[in-house]
Amino acid sequence: MNRIRKGKHGQAMTEYIIIVAIIALAALAVFGLFGDRIRAMIGGAVTDLGGDQSEVDTATQTKSADYLKTLGTGTTP
Repeated sequence: MNRIRKGKHGQAMTEYIIIVAIIALAALAVFGLFGDRIRAMIGGAVTDLGGDQSEVDTATQTKSADYLKTLGTGTTP
């Protein structure tokens, strides 16, 4: 009886890990699709709170697709 109980405990942990991985991939996809819009909205909030508009313009000039292409190279487009 204890063997069955131990097997299910490991199975539940594996299922949670798979669910977390799926949620992480979905979040990456959402940020990949809507990254430009999210960055523009946050930039607007920064400007409203007294931030520097030129920094916001610099941050929003780079498209998300271009940023993701150079993510691992250490260079900025």
